[in-house]
Amino acid sequence: MGWKPTRAAWLSAVGIGVFQVIGSFGASRNQTGRRSIDGVALALVLLGPVALAWRDRWPLVAVAVAAGAADVYVGLGYAYGPIFVSVVVALFVAVVAGHRRQTWALAALAYGGFVVASLVDPRAGKGIAMVHLTLVAAWLAVVLAVAEVVRVRHDRAADARRAAGEERQRRIGEQRLLLAQELHDVLAHNISLINVQASVALHLLDEQPDKARPALTTIKETSRDALHELRTALDLLRRGDDAPRAPAPGLADLDGLVAGVRASGLDVRVHDDGPPPPLPAAVELVIYRIVQEALTNVSRHGRAHQATVRLGYADGVTVEVTDDGVGGAAVAGNGIIGMRERAAALGGTVEAGPRPEGGFGVIAHLPVRSP
Repeated sequence: MGWKPTRAAWLSAVGIGVFQVIGSFGASRNQTGRRSIDGVALALVLLGPVALAWRDRWPLVAVAVAAGAADVYVGLGYAYGPIFVSVVVALFVAVVAGHRRQTWALAALAYGGFVVASLVDPRAGKGIAMVHLTLVAAWLAVVLAVAEVVRVRHDRAADARRAAGEERQRRIGEQRLLLAQELHDVLAHNISLINVQASVALHLLDEQPDKARPALTTIKETSRDALHELRTALDLLRRGDDAPRAPAPGLADLDGLVAGVRASGLDVRVHDDGPPPPLPAAVELVIYRIVQEALTNVSRHGRAHQATVRLGYADGVTVEVTDDGVGGAAVAGNGIIGMRERAAALGGTVEAGPRPEGGFGVIAHLPVRSP
């Protein structure tokens, strides 16, 4: 099926047509020196509204038809009336639709046609009043100028909506990336603890079953935490910003993190330079995640007996996590990349690699702004 005018286009065209017909009869009664309205006049008066019904599809055709009908109407000597309403609407729609140059060119041709029509008008009398022609030219210029203003505002509004949509999609992408990082850090840490504790429990189950209970208890608690984090993430994906959120972990939660790692058998020592200054929540979260990821790597790859966490607050925040293992944490590429991305988001840096004296080290420096 071909394209058809919309209901709104038809209704507006019918309304304009009725207005022009009624107005033309009124103008004819008031302008006794002009030619009376007849069948030809009615056809010309209705030609413009009919073209306007198709203005969304062919806006320039609507301009040409409406202006041509008006010029012929004037040239035949009919009373000046609302037939020019169709011309105004057609010009306005065409400019707003983006056909600027073509519309201005058609407007110039229409004005030239009006001048010719005024010359051949049998009811015009002697000569053509320059004031009359000047007023018509000014009228055309005003219509086109107003249409240009509306077009510019329309384009700006469309650009703003498009930019808002792009910004919304960018934020959604950033939120999903952040959520993926959070899931990686949390699940990798908890699953690593579960794996270590499961190994301990299996080792003790046959020889010392009573000592296997703490390891199984830790597995239960850790798996519960992992499931909670996973449900929270899925809830965020389903409900977006409407989903309830738990407070992000920070420095106050480091003791619980370290205790969980110690329960897996790794001796973790924490050295803090002193009470930290007031820190933004984003900085505290990055500190927590870096320590979490570093200790996870030590548990999974380092084959270490001891790990040390140092926190310093001179010239920002410095986080250092070292171990006495074999430096195997270097294989944890995704974790190291995640640390660097988190630090870079705050303008910080992360250095990671085997230490000359043995083991593996992670050093992160984060600049701090007042929260």
